[in-house]
Amino acid sequence: MQSSDERDIVDIRGLTISYRTVYGTLAALNSIDFKLRRGESVAIVGESGSGKSTLGLSIVHLLAPNANYETGSVLLDGKDITKLSTRQVAQLRGSTAFMIFQDPLNTLNPVKRVDVQMLEAIRSRYKFEGKRFNEEQAYAEAVQKLNDVRMPDAETIITRYPHQLSGGQIQRVVIAMGLLMKPKLLIADEPTSALDVTIQAQVLELMRELQHELQMSIIFITHDINVAHSISERMVVMYAGEVCESSGTETLVKNALHPYSKALIASIPTITKSEGKLNAIAGSAPDMLAPPSGCRFHPRCPYVMPICASQSPYTITKDGTEVRCFLYG
Repeated sequence: MQSSDERDIVDIRGLTISYRTVYGTLAALNSIDFKLRRGESVAIVGESGSGKSTLGLSIVHLLAPNANYETGSVLLDGKDITKLSTRQVAQLRGSTAFMIFQDPLNTLNPVKRVDVQMLEAIRSRYKFEGKRFNEEQAYAEAVQKLNDVRMPDAETIITRYPHQLSGGQIQRVVIAMGLLMKPKLLIADEPTSALDVTIQAQVLELMRELQHELQMSIIFITHDINVAHSISERMVVMYAGEVCESSGTETLVKNALHPYSKALIASIPTITKSEGKLNAIAGSAPDMLAPPSGCRFHPRCPYVMPICASQSPYTITKDGTEVRCFLYG
């Protein structure tokens, strides 16, 4: 097992993942290096198909059965999950990391009340901790966790079925269930995209408060740069299964280096752009069954050079920003 800086809750090195499909092998991630410090919040951004969700799922080993970890290591709290048993990974998911998804309703069992599902989570934690389960104490803990996530009228909400709750209420229940396991890391995959703007803002504020109170690390996966800007200290931009730029959020938003990052930020609509067409990135995302040679962004890049089509750029550090582009080396 590789050594890892004890300050890192996640340490990914050289990770390559593919999916077996009826059409061939789909290259999902290519030689990914990624680290997350304890207590840090990082946003992973990019278009659909860039590999954001695959990266998040790989950390907690929740990839589909047709996925293949080809190379690299995924250290979660110092343990390489690619080398652990199913039981060991399950324990890490609860005690170290938990993940929430875009559609919270699909996370909960529709035929079980909220209290039943929350008690199951607590029972699972007690089992891993070797403690005897006490239903009365567990119920009180579940209600308290709903209060912790600012759920109005928690005593009533806990007795309801998922279909009786709003999207914002369900997302709070899911977050509360995760917190019952006392994790060190929250991975959120587009958790607010199914919510209206007002509820989205409330959930984002809740996550910021919880991170501050619990000193919890957060990986926030989104295609929305504005959301990423509001939730993260650092931003990682992905394209076609590769990390093309990584920097502090404010630095990247104000001074992006990679042409793809620049294009993403330029495409954000603002109230100052009252006339003309919205900026859009030319072309479309590549077919990952047959990704482009060289730099994967070169077919859409306005700064393309001959070398871009034949060689893959390496990552360099420029003024604190890690960027993968021949414009800088």
